[in-house]
Amino acid sequence: MNHSRNEQLQARRAAATPRGVGVMASFYADRAEGAELWDVEGRRYIDFAGGIAVMNVGHRHPKIVAALQEQLNRFTHTCYQVVPYESYVSLAEKLNALTPGSHAKKTALFSTGAEAVENAIKIARAYTKRPGVIAFGGAFHGRSLFAVSLTGKVQPYKAGFGPFPAEIYHAPFPCHCTSLDETRKAVEHLFKADIEPSRVAAIIFEPVQGEGGFNVIQTEAVKWLRKLCDEHGIVLIADEVQTGFGRTGKMFAMEHFFERTGVLPDLMTIAKSLASGMPLSAVTGRAEIMDAPAPGGLGGTYAGNPLAIASAHAVIEVMEQEQLPARGQKLGDQLQARLTSLRGQVLRISDVRGLGAMVAVEFADPKTGAPDADVTKRVQAAALERGLILLSCGVNGNVLRFLFPLTIPDALFAEALDVLQAALLDAGR
Repeated sequence: MNHSRNEQLQARRAAATPRGVGVMASFYADRAEGAELWDVEGRRYIDFAGGIAVMNVGHRHPKIVAALQEQLNRFTHTCYQVVPYESYVSLAEKLNALTPGSHAKKTALFSTGAEAVENAIKIARAYTKRPGVIAFGGAFHGRSLFAVSLTGKVQPYKAGFGPFPAEIYHAPFPCHCTSLDETRKAVEHLFKADIEPSRVAAIIFEPVQGEGGFNVIQTEAVKWLRKLCDEHGIVLIADEVQTGFGRTGKMFAMEHFFERTGVLPDLMTIAKSLASGMPLSAVTGRAEIMDAPAPGGLGGTYAGNPLAIASAHAVIEVMEQEQLPARGQKLGDQLQARLTSLRGQVLRISDVRGLGAMVAVEFADPKTGAPDADVTKRVQAAALERGLILLSCGVNGNVLRFLFPLTIPDALFAEALDVLQAALLDAGR
């Protein structure tokens, strides 16, 4: 029997790699350009996953490719902590200027989002001399042991990996489905039953939860968090690993809340689309807090890799020149409008929500309101069969999220929306 190349690769993958590395697609990438991807058998897909929010400027943007080639011809690695290079310093300067707020800031570079999160906690603990950390239900902060302890979703991220580090606590996330009053009461209970506020180093939150279901934090909750942290000397950390770099209609999601309330976080974690597929992350924050760890307390062998930094400089240039945050807002509005228009025909759509281009559609039984993960899987599979790559999310697995490149041409975006509509009408009823 002759097997296709994808089938052959599937068999090799099953034999050579562990099942714990879950893989969504049964086909294998050969090349990609912009918002399109072709598999090893030549089939073309429209990419609405973007490597999980990594490809905001699209696959192989010419300026990214040129920046990588130029750096490749100079050097690929020295370890910044052994022999430093100017591009690291200039990228730190740019991130200090781009992140909201005019206060004095400093930036440290790392390799992954989880690394950025763990180092943000280290910085907060060094600054406050306290151990405790509060995160939120539905949060996703990474897969390393401490980061996954902060994550507020058991399956598949935490199951079987305990025990977890001590002094980590979770409260309900104040969004469309949880009142701020409920969150307040939960945190008050934590302070009475589990840990006094004077022992809490940090509160970490996503302005829009990614894996949790694209849940947008309430504006009043951001104000309350800032007040709570100021009252008790707690460091407020905004995890912008998924929300950053134009995804929400601003360069960073916290810009929305700064404009509405004047609230700023003390630290921000940044990764994913920062370097367009190159492994790079950052912690940017108040200079006095960032300076708390002693020399040698932060870093990593590959942290601030020169190739990744070159890509990040090019990403920032593309974001500004092509006005991608504003384009993200426009495309997100179009997507929300299309999804909302289908609610009368697809009764299992229970919610359409998002901020900018960070849009999600949620499915539930129209009679009982129970989350419907099965229809989510069916719509995702129907879209994939038609050549549209989608990702699911949500604590109950009943949400589809949309992470298309912000550079996607209008005609291709319209084609993708038509495919999505067909999948919803076919499998979402």
